[in-house]
Amino acid sequence: MSAQRLKLLAIVLIVLGAALIVWGLNLSDSVTNEILRVFNGSSMNEVVYRYIAGAVSLAAGLFLFLKEK
Repeated sequence: MSAQRLKLLAIVLIVLGAALIVWGLNLSDSVTNEILRVFNGSSMNEVVYRYIAGAVSLAAGLFLFLKEK
């Protein structure tokens, strides 16, 4: 894979990771999540999944972007 394509992939992963984290933040403030938090004491699984996927994607993108070839 060429260096230019690798950098493009890295940028896509960084943007995707940031978007997933923001989406998780928006879901954590939703009414449904607040109701679940009152009854269960925990957040929805979807929020946690988006945080994890966002963090992994962001970390992979940063690694690829900063990697020396």
